[in-house]
Amino acid sequence: MTALKRTPLYETHLALGARMVEFGGWEMPVQYSGILDEHHAVRNAAGLFDIDHMGNFQVTGADGLKFLQHLLSSDLSTLELNEAKYAIMCYADGTCVDDVFVYKLKDAKSNAKARYMVVVNASNREKDFAWMDSHHAGYKVELRDVSDEHYMLAFQGPKAEEVLQQVESFDLAKIKYHHAREFKIGKERGIIARTGYTGEDGFELFVPASHGKHVWDA
Repeated sequence: MTALKRTPLYETHLALGARMVEFGGWEMPVQYSGILDEHHAVRNAAGLFDIDHMGNFQVTGADGLKFLQHLLSSDLSTLELNEAKYAIMCYADGTCVDDVFVYKLKDAKSNAKARYMVVVNASNREKDFAWMDSHHAGYKVELRDVSDEHYMLAFQGPKAEEVLQQVESFDLAKIKYHHAREFKIGKERGIIARTGYTGEDGFELFVPASHGKHVWDA
């Protein structure tokens, strides 16, 4: 039997009294004090989620947009810099490989105008990367799995902005829904995006992997 993967916050979750369960090949916290209490906390205030089990791919190069347009159902040509869009990655017959979030970000390391960050579901990380990798021939792109280089956290709920603003000097109200920007929280820098899957307002944070616990504790 294959051992379950664990995020670097595994011991932190145990110390907080989390009940751990299998999810997409990972051992993840399903609850702390109780699911109902935590559900209401996110609906009425805010809750912090460890989502580092999800996959994070980077697409760079002159044909980045053309490459993703070939693979995804959503039209990304209208994306502005620092904007995000939900999309479906499809097989040739139109069935679903995975649902993903695509972020158009500044690419400071190349001559391309932008780089794309593609966030995929945990259980599909290897499958998704293999599918994308099998289609990049003929495109001037570099596809990298950077999941292990970044730590992903989500802070969701109607009071997420109010609470997060206490540790962020930039006016978070200026980040529109489905938009992102570079941020500083504590001593660290990363990407903060006004995206999520809870149906509430909230943010997703992408920081250097070595700083995940620091940001969690902030």
